[in-house]
Formats: sequence, structure tokens, C-alpha cells
Amino acid sequence: MGNSSQKEGEEEKGKEKEKADDSEAEVEEEETPKVKEEEVKQKLPSCFNELISSGDPVLDLSHFRLRYLPKEVLGLEHLEKLYVCGNRLRNLPDGIAKLHGLRTLALDINKLDDVPPSVCQLANLTRLYLGSNRLMSLPPDFRNLQSLRCLWVDSNYFQHFPKQLYELPHLRALQIGDNKLKTLPSDMWRMEALRSLWLYGNRFTEFPRVLLKMEQLEVLDLDRNRISEFPNLLQFPALRLFSYDHNPVKGPPRFGQDVVIVGEGAADAMEQREMRKEKKLQAQRDAEAAAAAAAAAAASPIVHGILKKLRMSKTLTTSNAVTADEDVTLRGKEEEEVASERHKAFYSRQLEYEGEGYDGYGRAELEYEQAETGYEYEGEEAEQGR
Repeated sequence: MGNSSQKEGEEEKGKEKEKADDSEAEVEEEETPKVKEEEVKQKLPSCFNELISSGDPVLDLSHFRLRYLPKEVLGLEHLEKLYVCGNRLRNLPDGIAKLHGLRTLALDINKLDDVPPSVCQLANLTRLYLGSNRLMSLPPDFRNLQSLRCLWVDSNYFQHFPKQLYELPHLRALQIGDNKLKTLPSDMWRMEALRSLWLYGNRFTEFPRVLLKMEQLEVLDLDRNRISEFPNLLQFPALRLFSYDHNPVKGPPRFGQDVVIVGEGAADAMEQREMRKEKKLQAQRDAEAAAAAAAAAAASPIVHGILKKLRMSKTLTTSNAVTADEDVTLRGKEEEEVASERHKAFYSRQLEYEGEGYDGYGRAELEYEQAETGYEYEGEEAEQGR
């Protein structure tokens, strides 16, 4: 009896202890959300409330270990840029769709398995950063982002190219590197607005032929793939930057005069290109200088002829003046008064001639010298302009 009573007492104590543990667990479960919310609030910047009331169109809540977006943010309808990178977000609240003025949304380095539906309702969004999450695809409603110009979905788990992007008419830059793509769809050429495409770190074993139809591309990055041969890049007239580094190729493909290339042998190839360009330019400058010298030589006899005529004209005028002077002297002996008047007339005319003649001749020669100098200057200026 004593043993059974003792056993029953121990069982009752055990049950009471279990009840107490259960009640403590229930209390802990009830308090857990509050603790988490407090933790989230503690991770917000100390000036968070001030930022909320400041009217600043930019809000940066990156790297604060947020598990959900603070509800205060949902009322900031003036926001244009929202950065919540490097947190622990798995979703976004529906209320974010009320931020109609939002142009940039950065959600990099979070724990998103899917694009939040509320994001697809931000019709005025132009830049969206979704890199380093857990995405494998894009939702059908992603095509609603008709204003989108720049999209980053790098470092995710895409095995197939998302065709929803075809429906975005203004998309110019697509960063889809470090995924698991092996091919690109044959109708990808429909993305006519696309200018910059990053495909590095995927699983391509050959150059995607559809890219040859996308002549508008200015930036193309195929770094860190398994491509052993690249086409002639002259087929991309708009291309300005091309990266083929860390692929099993021995040297660069052929490329245009204005393309910067990155990869094995790229530095030597670009240096040789610059040397060829400089040699060609020097030959062009030499040809232009020779043509200018020939033109100047052809014009020289004409100029000398003009100067000769001017000098002859001056000599003849001077000779006429001397003859007139002799006539006046002879007539003066016979008619003193007439000679005196004529002398005065000649004297006044001589002064007038010397003034005009000197100025005229000097002006003519000066103009010629200025014209010759101007010609040489124009030639140098034109040469520098080329």
C-alpha cells in the first residue's frame, strides 16, 4: 500500500509537472510572435520613425534581418525607391501594391521562393532586383510590369528562360547570370528593346544562335560557361562590351573597332587593334598633308602674279608722277602764275596718291599674308579635327 501510494503520488506530481510544462510552452508560443516583432523593431534604424515622417522618397532597410516588411512602410505612398536587401523575407504584404509611386524595388539576398503577387501590381516599377533568392520561375502576372526597364534575377535556380519577359516592351537590361540555363528560346529575338544581357555562370556548351538575331545588343556577358567557339562579333554592329572569359577557348573571336572584350588574349588583341588604327590614321594624316602641300604649290604662281602686277602698277604711277613734275618746272619758267597753280595742284595730288597708293598696296599685301596664314591655320585645324 505504501509503495502504491508513493507511486500514485509520484505520478500525480509527474502529471502536474507535465501540465506546468505544457502551460509554459503555450505561454512561450503566445509570446514568440511578440518577441519576434520586438526583434524586428530593434533591427530597424534608430531614425526609422524620423524617416517615415520626413517624406524622403528613398528608404533603405537593407541588412537588418527583417522577417517581414514593417507595416509602417505600407503607408509611405510617396516612396520612389525601397531597398530591403540582405534580409530574411519570404514574402511581401499585399499592401505594398498601394505604393503607386515606387520606381525601384530591391529584394536581393532574401529567401523568396516566388515573386510576391503584390510586386506584380506595381505598374510603375522601372527597376526590380531579385538576385540571390530561391526563384525557379516567374509568375504569369509578371507581364503586368509594363514599365520595367531593368531586371536582375541572377543567382537563382532558373533552368528555363522566362518567356513572360517577352511581354515587357521597355526591358533594356536583363541580369540572369549564375543560374542553370543550358539554352535560350529560339524566339527570344522578340525582346527588341533589350540592350544589355548578362548570361555568365550558366551551363551553355555552345553560343546561343538566337543571339545572332539580336543585333541591337550593346553588352553581352557569357563569362564562366562551357562554350568552345564563338562567332564573328562583327555581326553585332552595336556591341560595345563582350565578355567570354573562363570558357574553353584559346583566343578572342573577331570583333569590331569599338568593342571592349574581356577574356583570354583580349588585352593583346585590343592592343594590336589600337596599333592598326593608329597606323591607319597616320597614313590618312600624311595623305592629307601631301594634298594640302600640293594645293598650296599650285596656288603660289597666282599669288606671285598678283603681287607683281601690284608692284608694276606702283612703278608706272611713280614714273608718270616724275614726268608731270618735269613738265610743271618747264612751264613755270614761262608762266610763273600758271606753274605755281599747277605745282599746288600736283602737290596736293601727290600727297593724295602716296596716301592711297601706300595704304592700298600695303593693304593688298597684308591681306594676302593674312589669307596665307589663315589657309595654313585652317589646314591645321581641319587636320586636328580629323
